[in-house]
Amino acid sequence: MKNLITIVLFMLPICIFAQNTDYKVSSYKDEGFKAPNTHYIGEAWLSGVLQADDETDFNITKATFKANSTLDWHKHSTSQVLIYVDGEGYYQERGKDPVILKAGDVIKCDKETEHWHASTKDSDVTYLAIYGGGQPTTWTEVVTQEYYDSVADQLND
Repeated sequence: MKNLITIVLFMLPICIFAQNTDYKVSSYKDEGFKAPNTHYIGEAWLSGVLQADDETDFNITKATFKANSTLDWHKHSTSQVLIYVDGEGYYQERGKDPVILKAGDVIKCDKETEHWHASTKDSDVTYLAIYGGGQPTTWTEVVTQEYYDSVADQLND
């Protein structure tokens, strides 16, 4: 009987202070939806992994661009972090040379910095984009197929 009382007294605080098991779990592996061809060339899939709300002031979006696809020039009102999880892509900030980023690479773009990113000519790319939830993206200029091709030629020489 003494052991039973000890066990009950030990278990009672655990039961009272146990963590709530109602978790909201999402996956960045979900394919998402095919994005409308508004500010890019090619084919893109987007999945909202985490949306900003009263307690979280940032978004996480998974983007997958098929080979030979590109976003237009744009900027954000907060910094943006891109975490490349698969494939290869081009990245460029206004006034700087373009670079190739690969799975495992992480890059931070400062707020209000105009930039664009894309898949390479021969590789799909998937990345997680982490950015503030306040203002929408500001689209500034179209990345033409000719400009994209010139970047591909420059980086593949």
